Amino acid sequence: MSSEQVVRVRGLGKCYRIYKRPIDRLREFLSPRNQTYHHPFWALDDVTFNVKKGETLGLIGPNGSGKSTLLEILCGTVTATRGEVVVDGRIAALLELGAGFNPEFTGRENVFLNAAIQRIPKDTTEKRLDEIVAFSGIGEFLDRPVKTYSSGMYVRLAFASAIGMNPDILIVDEALAVGDIRFQRKCYRHFNELQARGTTILFVTHAVELIRAHCDRAILLNNGRIESIGSPAEVIHSYLELMFAPDSRRSDVQEIVEIPNQRNRDSTLSGDDSCLDRNTYNPDEYRWGNRHAEITDFVFMTKHGKDPMFLESRESIELHMKNQFNKNMEGLIYGLTIRTVDGVMVFGANTRDRAMKMRNHKKGEVTEIIFRFDLNLLPGEYFLSLGIAQDDDTVDNLAIDRRYDLSHFTVQGDQNDLGFSALNMQIGESIDPTLGGART
Repeated sequence: MSSEQVVRVRGLGKCYRIYKRPIDRLREFLSPRNQTYHHPFWALDDVTFNVKKGETLGLIGPNGSGKSTLLEILCGTVTATRGEVVVDGRIAALLELGAGFNPEFTGRENVFLNAAIQRIPKDTTEKRLDEIVAFSGIGEFLDRPVKTYSSGMYVRLAFASAIGMNPDILIVDEALAVGDIRFQRKCYRHFNELQARGTTILFVTHAVELIRAHCDRAILLNNGRIESIGSPAEVIHSYLELMFAPDSRRSDVQEIVEIPNQRNRDSTLSGDDSCLDRNTYNPDEYRWGNRHAEITDFVFMTKHGKDPMFLESRESIELHMKNQFNKNMEGLIYGLTIRTVDGVMVFGANTRDRAMKMRNHKKGEVTEIIFRFDLNLLPGEYFLSLGIAQDDDTVDNLAIDRRYDLSHFTVQGDQNDLGFSALNMQIGESIDPTLGGART
């Protein structure tokens, strides 16, 4: 990645005028005393950041946080109220579905129209047309009006047109969510190719796994302002805390957040955190929640014994999670996730999704949750997260005690296969050249 900055944003703000009634707009325009009939809404307020050449930057945040407005300003389709934006390079953008294409034109005509808007010569577009059509997979529909396309066909052609012109900067705003899963996978593989070429990518998504997998940095926008900017892991933690642990925004609950890297036995309300003594404990865990209940211990139980240093591929595991209740509680949810060291989700499950009704508990009670599973993972390094949440009247999946990356464990084995899953594959050769013949 180059140190050259291709996008520079300084003090960016975008204000919209909100009128209660349509006639108020006219009344304001005709007012002899410049009386106002609107109230201002700042979709963006004092946003400042840089993007380096070849960097992939993810934008994440709640609905209405200003993500799409920011991208539209970068593309030049919306004018900022204040601040400065400098973009060095040719931009290709895939914004909301429906933007940029004329529904009356055919797919072919829209490709050329899109290229002309980017000031790309017609002969250059003609040379790249076959590649664009092949990537989109729309085939014979190329010469039909795009108003006859399905939403998936539309976004496939729009994305293929955007990347087919080899832009310096690619901007994507959630539009890929419309495409089918196979096309999405194809697009993200192409992201990797663009990154290798040095293309700068900015994209909006609500999928934290895509941020982990594809981004060098990320920005969390909330209420039009940058709430967090930095590494994907840091920003994702801030986003999850914002979405699922809003206790600090409620007057009746105090938010307690564990500081990473701090091995402190007084870090829990109960003062008893035996997790720190486990062989696979990760001191860089990230923890948050209101601590009305606490995860005070965890232990792997295997055929080789309790709390081993390493786990064996394909072995049957019991994971015991000890919990202490500091308040009377009901509507409880217990969950577990396993991720690779670069944040890719391998497995996740919780009691609510499995329609398991869990017992209510009183203050002072201690309980143990047992997760039983076969560790069908290939040898490698993995992180395990545990959590307690609650079905709250005002907040879905309210965080009680979430311990992300609580355990860093190593899976041992003698296989050199690729990926994460151990499928117990057997490979043989048929002596009969017909499918389904005899096997050796």
